[in-house]
Amino acid sequence: MDDTTILTRLAELGLDLPPAPKPVASYIPVRISGKLAFVAGQVPMLDGVVLHAGRLGDAAGEVTVEDGAAGARQAALQVLAALRQELGSFEPLDGIAQVTVYVACAPGFTDHPAVANGASDLFVDVAGEAGRHARAAVGMASLPLGASVEVAVTAELV
Repeated sequence: MDDTTILTRLAELGLDLPPAPKPVASYIPVRISGKLAFVAGQVPMLDGVVLHAGRLGDAAGEVTVEDGAAGARQAALQVLAALRQELGSFEPLDGIAQVTVYVACAPGFTDHPAVANGASDLFVDVAGEAGRHARAAVGMASLPLGASVEVAVTAELV
C-alpha cells in the first residue's frame, strides 16, 4: 500500500493516525512471521484513557452499540499505527487478512457484528479492496483495562 495514499485517505476522513500504542503487559505490538504481520489486540485509547469502558447490553445501557463501534474504529486506527511503526511505512503492507473483534458484553447481547463494523469499515474506507478481510466478532465477559472492545489483526505483507 502506498504510505501517502493511506495518510491522505485518513485525512480525508477527518482522522489522524494516533501514536503507535505501547504494550501494557508482556507482549510486543506486532510480530512478523514470513509474509504475515500479527497485530496484538488493541483496546481503544485516547490520551492514555480507555474510550467507552464497560459492557454492551448491560441493563444500565452505559455503552451503546454506537459507542462500541466508535471504540472498534479507534482500535483499528491504533492497529494501523502499530503496523506503520513496525514496518516503517505502509509500503510493505499488502492488505488486511483477518480481523477479530472482542466485545465485552452482557449475556444475551447479539449485536457483535454492528460493533465490529466500526473496525471493518475503517479498514475498507482507508485501504479499499486491500482492507477487505475475514472477521470474527465474539462476546466476552470482560476485556483488559475494562474496555468494551478489543481489535486484533493479521495483515499480509508484500
